[in-house]
Amino acid sequence: MALIQKFTEGHLGVLMMSNPAKRNCLSGELVKELVAGFDEFEQQEIHTVILRAEPGVKVWSAGHDIRELPESRRDPLNYHDSLGTLLRRVQDFPYPVIAMVEGSVWGGACDLCISCDMIICAEGATFAITPAKLGLPYNASGIVHFINVLGPKIAKEMFYTAQPISAEQAFNVSMVNHVVPPAELESFTKDIAASILANAPLSVSVIKRQFRLLLKGTPIPAETFEEIQGLRRKVYDSDDYKEGILSFKEKRAPVFKGR
Repeated sequence: MALIQKFTEGHLGVLMMSNPAKRNCLSGELVKELVAGFDEFEQQEIHTVILRAEPGVKVWSAGHDIRELPESRRDPLNYHDSLGTLLRRVQDFPYPVIAMVEGSVWGGACDLCISCDMIICAEGATFAITPAKLGLPYNASGIVHFINVLGPKIAKEMFYTAQPISAEQAFNVSMVNHVVPPAELESFTKDIAASILANAPLSVSVIKRQFRLLLKGTPIPAETFEEIQGLRRKVYDSDDYKEGILSFKEKRAPVFKGR
């Protein structure tokens, strides 16, 4: 059964996550379908994409499928991780991608949203970055995404506390572009898409690529990356990491011991 639905209206494409039974968790299979959808839209010369969930959902996406993460001794969020592949596909899609959000957004799905060019969300939406709840070592590129969008202070608060922020809070820190009533979300988002589509597609595409290149910022020394990887390995080799995964599977609160 397909986990996403695809629609086109002229040069507008819509990718809709349609696995509410699993809270649209970003499983390898769902990610594979999304990446294929972006590939298909690029071939069709779709000039704007809306990424959304089905109308009225309580959870836009629950983020990583924890059951697919390795239990220990292996980097759970490496460069070739399926979510990382999807984020790069969104960022490198040649035209704007708009996240249309209602309900709650968890963990890696927040990274998916901020990898889009714009976020338009309904009142009542929330965003929570939750790796610390499971003892996960988030990857460096993901943390850089959040620093670039939120600034270090807000990013630190969201990572450290793992507590959700409201749509209004997300707007106030420039994480989202617009917050609208749920009944207006779809029409408002399509109006924004129409404004983009009215412009010269080559110009928009080149400007998007410039943003992508310029946001990469200053190069980081190789030894710094090695230090980061060493720090992350300390986490995914730990007893706390194993406990986080096991507690999730056993549907209980984790008991972390800091080792």
